[in-house]
Amino acid sequence: MKKRYSLDPADSEQAQKIESALLEGLEPLPPSAQQRSKIRAQLFQRIHASAAAESPRITVRSEQGKWRKIRPGVRVKTLDKNTRAFLLDIAPGASLPMHRHHEDEECVVLRGSASLGELKVNAGDYHLARSGSRHGKIASETGALLYLRGIPVGHTAEVARDLLTAFLPGDGHELITIRANEGKWSDLAPGVASKPLFDDGQTRSSLVRLAADTSWAAQSPCLTHDEECLLLEGDAFVGDTLLQAGDWQLAPTGSESRSISTDKGALVFMRSARDNAPLP
Repeated sequence: MKKRYSLDPADSEQAQKIESALLEGLEPLPPSAQQRSKIRAQLFQRIHASAAAESPRITVRSEQGKWRKIRPGVRVKTLDKNTRAFLLDIAPGASLPMHRHHEDEECVVLRGSASLGELKVNAGDYHLARSGSRHGKIASETGALLYLRGIPVGHTAEVARDLLTAFLPGDGHELITIRANEGKWSDLAPGVASKPLFDDGQTRSSLVRLAADTSWAAQSPCLTHDEECLLLEGDAFVGDTLLQAGDWQLAPTGSESRSISTDKGALVFMRSARDNAPLP
């Protein structure tokens, strides 16, 4: 192959200017009918393949979904009923009563701060209430937005059980809190790091931080467990779907694994199967 001729290797800046000027002076060459047809076919093939790969995934944008009032100053938005994933919005001065957990409940503070009994959590903090543990009154002086997974919203009997059993003696399992500035970050790839949060033996919860112009490939081609993804900061492509801060996505078991990439940088909360989760 003939070696590309360089205008002036000793002055790369000047050479670039000359090349740019020459390129701007070239007349565009329209593709032939055969070339246009081939390009169109390839484009639609790519679109159909992308749509098929993305179709099993459920995406809830930050501005989508219906909010429902459950108490004065407290409202919830359902993300997924099966995984019991919700957003909880607490207005300044509002509160929820003391209750006991009968399943593991994960919490990520997306905005503001809240008091969970005597414990105060702030934006960026992760909190885990193990099954059997008890929370004191949940309140917020400034207002707060929380991501919660594992709460029986909409199940009247289970909510009543959680409230009544809160008066039984014993606090149950210890509550776990990982502050935004706590925990150990481990490199997954150049510009990509992970911080483990919780491992229940089947799935892992973690934070994944991606620098600008980086990507992270999935560990396996197919998901063996539901995978949840919540964009906390920035924006990122999960496969061909652009997620922005506040967007949530669920990929069901058996769907195709998708890589994560970002142009501007992103911070992502992920809950994945152990064999597909970011390794610490």
